[in-house]
Amino acid sequence: MLLEGKKVGFALTGSFCTFSNTIPQMTKLIEEGAEVIPIMSFNAHNMDTKFGKAEEFIKQIKEITKNEIIHTIDGAEPIGPKHLTDVMVIAPCSGNTMGKMANGITDTPVLMAAKSHLRNENPLVIAISTNDGLSGSAESIGKLLNRKHLYFVPFRQDNPITKPRSLVFDPNYIVDTVKKALDREQIQPILL
Repeated sequence: MLLEGKKVGFALTGSFCTFSNTIPQMTKLIEEGAEVIPIMSFNAHNMDTKFGKAEEFIKQIKEITKNEIIHTIDGAEPIGPKHLTDVMVIAPCSGNTMGKMANGITDTPVLMAAKSHLRNENPLVIAISTNDGLSGSAESIGKLLNRKHLYFVPFRQDNPITKPRSLVFDPNYIVDTVKKALDREQIQPILL
């Protein structure tokens, strides 16, 4: 149990197609000894999509973590001042969230959680999931790759034939990326 006693913030943004493979990673973090503090963006917390109903995801996350979900900006702000997290994961991290983060915009619970968490210079793990990673979001990804305290879950092209600009993280690397980030190391290779 390599994460014994560690508090892991686990934030989800609106790349809903990854939820079914991402949410189970919370269980794996807990099995490694971590306490998982769930955080959801406004859209992740409120939108029903073809990938599932928000209410069902919320129920599943609460059952796994045994914690209430932080889903407001004012709920996320105390994370840093109260030292609530040792490491934070944003999985999935949408292009919208990366763009705002790269440009210092803090207008969602996830962005406030990340900003508040980073004030303590603790590691922040980013799991890219965006259809424009090799176009519109490429600049934001580049900026974030060069920021201190940010670490990336290995990612790849989603489907080079039907979505040639799309990037997606591999959820199976979340736990290992968190472990490396706590040691201030970027897991390699980043590109799968």
